Amino acid sequence: MVSTTAAVKSRFRTGNFTLYFTARTLSVVGDTMIPVAMAVAMLGLGHGVSGVGFALGAWMGAFALFVVFGGVFSDRFHPRPLMIGADAVRCLLQAGLAAYLWLGHPPLWFIISGAVLGGVATAMFQPGVSSLVPQVAEDTQRANGVLRVSQGIATMAGPALAGLLVAVTSAATVFAVDAATFAVSAACLAALRLPRFEVDRSASTLANLRTGWVEFRSRSWMWGVILIWWVLGVLVWGPVTPLGAVSVMEAHGKAAFGYAESAFGAGCVLGGLVAIRIRPSRPLFAGGVAMFLFPLMPLAAALVPALPLLLLGYGLSGVGWAFWGVQWATAVQTQIPADRLGRVTAYEIAGSVLAIPFGQALAGPASALFGVHRLLLVGAVISACCAAALILAPPIRGLPRARVLPERAPWEEGRRPPACASRS
Repeated sequence: MVSTTAAVKSRFRTGNFTLYFTARTLSVVGDTMIPVAMAVAMLGLGHGVSGVGFALGAWMGAFALFVVFGGVFSDRFHPRPLMIGADAVRCLLQAGLAAYLWLGHPPLWFIISGAVLGGVATAMFQPGVSSLVPQVAEDTQRANGVLRVSQGIATMAGPALAGLLVAVTSAATVFAVDAATFAVSAACLAALRLPRFEVDRSASTLANLRTGWVEFRSRSWMWGVILIWWVLGVLVWGPVTPLGAVSVMEAHGKAAFGYAESAFGAGCVLGGLVAIRIRPSRPLFAGGVAMFLFPLMPLAAALVPALPLLLLGYGLSGVGWAFWGVQWATAVQTQIPADRLGRVTAYEIAGSVLAIPFGQALAGPASALFGVHRLLLVGAVISACCAAALILAPPIRGLPRARVLPERAPWEEGRRPPACASRS
């Protein structure tokens, strides 16, 4: 037993995964610092709340529009060089904005243009996040669990670090530190030792997009989850942050909402740790069951109980969210052929992300008509219905855990299949 455990750990804790883990964690820290720094910078420059919305919306819109092309290029040219290039672009953008803030008064068009370019760069980076995991870690589920834990910690640390730097120095310093995180991420990705690869680049971009769409559409479990996520994104996930912020701050003060968001991040850490240990035979069914914890966040925000109960609700919600996330990522990475994983992942990301801005846009007008607390209660009910849909839909609940690796990508030819690939 000891030797077997040691063997599993040695296969998992590879130099490649350590480098990838560092790159991914720093990228998340950098991404989560941006909204805080952007909000402070835009308000300080006199662009107001609308300016903050324009900048963040420009980033999200560019990301959603170009991520499918990121998936095509990831499969066509291999994800690593694309991710390194994206990190380099984001490093230069953030460093340039930091310098402009230190030296002058950047106009709104300059900031929005940089946000658009940053969104495009992130769209090139994100599909490779999923595609590289099977190449750097032989135990895919364990790797996803560890990455989910680090993401939860980074989600807590990034905004806190940005807030501290803004309070002590300025928003420009935050953008400079953000640029450094992207530089280190690029260096770690460049240091990965992966097999040489050759890919067929004869197909056109349109043909590659069509192939990715066919792969996505042919899997009812995948597009079924995305349809459910559209409902969740528009009616719950998009509105819950602005509505929850209003509700919690009215009842417990401004600091309480930050505590609640941190509790959610802590729950994500715990959910990731649980997902490392538990290997369900039907991952999406198990993840759907865990998602019944997610409604506790909108419910707690609606009822605003005593602060300890509020934090407990947010924390348990994070546990369910993270456990689902690990099961979903593992299912996608082990069920999709590796030479098409980037394109399929891009369609999955675009389908998930596009719903959130709609929900955010609807939150304000809807709360004026129906009230903040009533909408949050409805969101809790809808969240529970979405969890029920995940476990009731036959293609989703019946999807088995992959016992063998999907077809390997051309750049993986000659690589020995992982010993854990055939285990149940």
